[in-house]
Amino acid sequence: MFKVTARTVLELGSELISSDPIAFYELIKNGIDAGSKDGVTIRFDIVLARRDFEEAKAQVLKAIGSGQTATADEQWELDDLKDWIVRKLITEADALWDQARSLIDDAQSFEDVARALQTIDGLNSITVSDTGSGMSFDQLNSIFLVIGTSSRRTEIDDALAGGKSHTPYLGEKGIGRLSAMRLGDQLSVRTATEDDDHYSYIGIDWSAFDDPTKMIQDIDVQPVKGEKKEDSDFSGTDIVIRRLNADWAEKRVERLAIDDFSLLVNPLGKQKGQRIVVIWNGKRVNIRRLENSFLSHANAIVRGHYKMTSHGPELELRIELNNIGFEHPKEISVETATADVLYGALVGPKAKRRRMNKRDIDYAALNSVGPFDFELHWFNRSILRKGKTTGDYQALRNLLDQWMGVRLYRDGYRVYPYGSEDDDWLELDKTALASKGYALNRIQLIGQVEIGRMSNPSLIDQTNREGLRQTPEEAILKETVQFAVERLRDEMNRITKEQKDAKAPFITDETRTVDLEKRMKSTITAIGKLVPKEHRDAVQELELMREEFSRYAAEARERVIDMEKDADQMLAMAGIGLMVEVVAHELTRSAEDALDILNGLRRKSVPDEVRRRLESLRASMNSISKRLRILDPLSVTGRQRKERFKLNELMQEILEAHDAQFERHGINLKLLLPEKPVEVLAVKGMVVQVLENLISNSVYWMDVEKQRKIALKSELTIVVEDNPPRVRFSDNGPGISKQYKDRIFDLFFSLKDKSRRRGLGLFIAKEAAEHNGGALVLDADVTNDEGRFTTFDYQVVGDGS
Repeated sequence: MFKVTARTVLELGSELISSDPIAFYELIKNGIDAGSKDGVTIRFDIVLARRDFEEAKAQVLKAIGSGQTATADEQWELDDLKDWIVRKLITEADALWDQARSLIDDAQSFEDVARALQTIDGLNSITVSDTGSGMSFDQLNSIFLVIGTSSRRTEIDDALAGGKSHTPYLGEKGIGRLSAMRLGDQLSVRTATEDDDHYSYIGIDWSAFDDPTKMIQDIDVQPVKGEKKEDSDFSGTDIVIRRLNADWAEKRVERLAIDDFSLLVNPLGKQKGQRIVVIWNGKRVNIRRLENSFLSHANAIVRGHYKMTSHGPELELRIELNNIGFEHPKEISVETATADVLYGALVGPKAKRRRMNKRDIDYAALNSVGPFDFELHWFNRSILRKGKTTGDYQALRNLLDQWMGVRLYRDGYRVYPYGSEDDDWLELDKTALASKGYALNRIQLIGQVEIGRMSNPSLIDQTNREGLRQTPEEAILKETVQFAVERLRDEMNRITKEQKDAKAPFITDETRTVDLEKRMKSTITAIGKLVPKEHRDAVQELELMREEFSRYAAEARERVIDMEKDADQMLAMAGIGLMVEVVAHELTRSAEDALDILNGLRRKSVPDEVRRRLESLRASMNSISKRLRILDPLSVTGRQRKERFKLNELMQEILEAHDAQFERHGINLKLLLPEKPVEVLAVKGMVVQVLENLISNSVYWMDVEKQRKIALKSELTIVVEDNPPRVRFSDNGPGISKQYKDRIFDLFFSLKDKSRRRGLGLFIAKEAAEHNGGALVLDADVTNDEGRFTTFDYQVVGDGS
C-alpha cells in the first residue's frame, strides 16, 4: 500500500500551480462552482510591502548581530530604525496601519522590532470571498480535506452521459483549493451553508508540510465550530491567506487586474452573474472590459463555427475585410469547409505526417473534438493612427496592447496559458515571418476560442493548468484556428491584388510602333516641302526628335522582352523549387526503403532471398533514376526553349516514373491515348511542370479521400487528345467544391494540410500553360455524386500552334 509524505501536498499546490494568476483563477473558479450569487470578491489588505519587510528584517538582524563591535556609521540607532519602518508602512491600510504603528512604537529593543516585523507581516492578507452554497462542518471534513475528491467529477460524468449542454462545474480534479499555498503559507477558511446556525473554521499552516520526515497523517488539521451567523440566511465562504509569498503593492494589483482578471472571463461571451471585484486596502481596483466600440476599429475579422452534421464535420467561416490598409469597399465572404476539405487541410495523409515527425492525428478526431467557435479581430497597427487624435490613438494602442493575442476559454472561463504574453500556441509569429503579404501575428490579433466541457470532452487540462493535454483532438482544434488565419490572409491578399495592385495589361505591339514611326516620317517630309527655307531648321529639329523617338521605342521593346524573360525565369525557378521538393520526397522515401532492405540483408543468408531483395533495391534506384530524368528538362535553360516533341510519349514517360508511387498508394491508372502521335511545339519543361503538378495533387487528395472512405479504390484517369493537343485529368478524390473553384489558381491559396500548404502549384501550372499559349482550367461540366468538380482540362498549346 502506498504511503504519502506531507511534502506531496506541497507538490500538488505551490509547486504544481506555476503562477499567481492561475492560483487566483482556481480560487475564483471554486467560488463560481459554489453558485456564488454575487460573484467573487478578492481583497488585498497590505500594510507593509514584502520588499520593505525583507529590507527592514535584514537591517534589524544586522543591528542585532553587530552588537557593540559595530562602528557608529554601521550601527542603526533604535529610534532611527523604528522611524524608517513607520515611513514604509502603507497609510491606505487604515486600521492595519494603526495596529502596525503601535507594534513598532511599543518595541523597546532591536529584538522587539524583529518580533514586531514578523507580526506586521502576518497582518498582510488576501481574502477571496463568495456567497455560494458554502460548506458545513461535516463537508469540511468529507470534501475540503479530501484531496482529489470525486464528487464533482461524478456529476460531470453523469452530465456527459445524460447529454447535458452545460457543465455543472468548472473544476473537477479536487485539488484547486491547494493553489492557495502558492499565494501564502497560512490559510484560514470561514464557511457556512444556509442551513447552518454557526460558521465553521479550518486553519492550515502549509509550512508544516515542508518537513521531509513527516507523513501526511502526521499533520493534524481539524475543522472547528465558530461563532453564530449574523444573518441566518447567509451562505458562502471566506478564504484568508496570510504570510504572503509575493509583494502585492497597489501597482502590481492593478497590473494583475489588467493583465489577468480582465481576461479571465470571455469578454465576448454571454455569461451572467460572474462579477469579479478586486479591492486593495479598501479601494476598488478597476477591471477594464473589452468594449465592442473598440472592436469596431478592427480592420479585418474572421469568425469560425466548427460543428458536427449528418454529413460529417464542417467549418463555417465568415471573413470581413473593412479597411486593410487602402481604400476598398467592405468585403464579406462566407464559406463552409466540408468534411472532405477538413480531412485534407487539417490532417492530410498519415504517411506524410509520420515522415515529418508530426503528431499522428486519427481522422476520427475530426468528429470527437466536438463543436467549438472562435473569433479573431485583426488590427493593422501601421494605419491605426490614421484620422485619429493623439489621445484617441494612444487609447486604442493601449487597449490593443492589453488585449492582443488569441485566448482559449472553456465554458466562458480562460484556459491558461493560451494567449499570454510569451505564449504563441498558434505559431502566429513564426507563420507571419514565413508568409507572403500581410503579417497576422500576435501583436495585431485579438481573439478568443470557445470550447465547452460538455461539447468537447476530449479537450482536458493538464494537471498543472498549463494548457490542454496533447491529444489528436487538441491538434485538430489548433490546426482549425491556424487554417482560419491562413484563409483570412488569403482573402486579404486576394483583395489587395484585385483592387490595389491591379494594373491594366501592357500589350506590346511592334507593328503599331513601326506604323507610327512611318507616319511621323512622312508627315515631317510633307511639312519640309511646304515651309519656307528660313524655317527649315524647325523641320530638321522635328526629324531629330523622330529619330530619338525611334531609338527610345526600340530600347523600350528590348526592355519589355527582357522583363518577360525575367518573369519567365522566375516562374521557371519557382516551378523547379516545387519539383525539387517532390523529388526530394521520393529520394528520402526510396533511401529509407533501401536502408530497410540493406538492414534486412544483414540478417538473411539464403541466396534466393538476397536476390529478391537486391531486385527490390534495384527497382527503388530505378524509380529515382526515372524521376531525375524527368527533372532534367525542368532546368531553367531547358524550360525557356521551345521544341517539337510527342505529347503522348512524354505523358507515358512521366507516368512510368510514378509507377512505384501509384503502386504504393494503391492507385489504378487509366491512360487513354489517341491512335496517332500528338506532336506539339512548346517549352517541354513547362509542360512537364503542369503534368507533374496535376499528378501530385491527385495523389494527395485521393490519399485523403481513402482515409474518409475506407473501401475507396483510387482511380486516376488521364486522356490525351489532339486538335488541339490537350490532356484531361480526372480522379475519384473528394473533388473541388463550387465555393473554391474560382480560387484554386490564386497565388498562395491552398486547402492542403499545413505542412504542404504552399499555394504555388496550380498558380505556377496555370502560368506555365499560358506561357505556351495554352490554358489550364477546371471543367465545370464534370462533377461527382457530391456535386464537386473532378476534372482538369489542360490545353497544351494554342489552337494555331
